Amino acid sequence: MDERLRPFDLGSTQWYVLWYLVNNGPSVQRDLGRALELERATLSGIIATLVRKDLVAQTADGGDQRQRLLTLTAAGEALWRRLPDLSFIHDAAFGGIDEADVATTIRVLKSATERLQTLLRKD
Repeated sequence: MDERLRPFDLGSTQWYVLWYLVNNGPSVQRDLGRALELERATLSGIIATLVRKDLVAQTADGGDQRQRLLTLTAAGEALWRRLPDLSFIHDAAFGGIDEADVATTIRVLKSATERLQTLLRKD
C-alpha cells in the first residue's frame, strides 16, 4: 500500500483519513479519531500534515467551537480521483475466502479489540 501511495506523497494512515472523508463526508475530528481508532496526538499530526498539503480543511464546528470540522478540499478531492485502486490488497488477503468466514473473523477481532481497550481503560 505504501509503495503505491509514495508517488502521491501519502502514507497509509493519511490515505485512511481521506478515504473516511470521501466515504462519510465532513467529520468532527474527535469522531474521526474514534471511527479510525487513532490516538488524539497521532490524528492531530496526520490532520496537520493533510491541512499543510491543502488536502483537508479544518474549521471550527458550528455547534461547538472547541471541535474541529474536517472537510476535503478541492485539491483533496482531485487527488483522491487520481489515487490508484487499492482493492488488490483486500483481494490478496481475502480472495477465495468465504464472505461469511471473513465477517465472523472481523466480528471476533472487533470484539477482542473492544475487550482489550476496556481492560486498558480500567488501569
